[in-house]
Amino acid sequence: MKVSAMNWRDVEAAAARDPRCILPIGSTEQHAQLSLCVDMILAERVAEEAAEPLDIPVFPVMPYGLAPYFNAYPGTISLRVETLLAVVRDVVSSLRRSGFRRILIVNGHGGNNPVGALAQELMDDFGDTSIKFHNWWNAPETWATSQAIDTTGSHANWMENFPWTRLAHAPAPEGEKPVVDMALMKASPPSKAREVLGDGAFGGPWQRSDEDMLRIWAAGVAETRAALEGPWPELANG
Repeated sequence: MKVSAMNWRDVEAAAARDPRCILPIGSTEQHAQLSLCVDMILAERVAEEAAEPLDIPVFPVMPYGLAPYFNAYPGTISLRVETLLAVVRDVVSSLRRSGFRRILIVNGHGGNNPVGALAQELMDDFGDTSIKFHNWWNAPETWATSQAIDTTGSHANWMENFPWTRLAHAPAPEGEKPVVDMALMKASPPSKAREVLGDGAFGGPWQRSDEDMLRIWAAGVAETRAALEGPWPELANG
């Protein structure tokens, strides 16, 4: 249930009926020939599909995250760590004020992992609220499905190449890209990282079959729904 299709009375009723909600977070950053918005597209879509049969509100995806290493690629937007954490803190506080006490943060970008530590801080601050931080693509069953298909899954290669992250005017190259020197890339400022990465992909096949990708997607939706379903701790007013 997308919050964009709800008014404030709808949200008030939803929180009174069920204390669960989802906050998707992503990033706007280079993904080689794929959309700059891959991470936010995937986080929002997996959250919406997971929540749909449960009638749980999904708040608008946060489109920006931590991506300083890609700042030499036009279109990349990178927040400071303190900015991201401050925004998520304020959003979660607002969700709590709205009556939600079981909040699932569905993350689509590995650079946003500091939010997981913030979730622990917030639960210390708000003893009546439970927060789960869920890296949808890296959850155990989803990751196992991906690894069973191809162990090379990484940034901007086949693993993020879904029908809904492709651009019609920018088809994937044929074949595979040699794996880049990740240690060198991580030790480089953005301009040098762009030299190391070239098109932006980390290496491996640029694309796999839609059948493979839909298998991974089905696992991701199911595992995200399972995180939403529980278990959740029993808390005061929760």
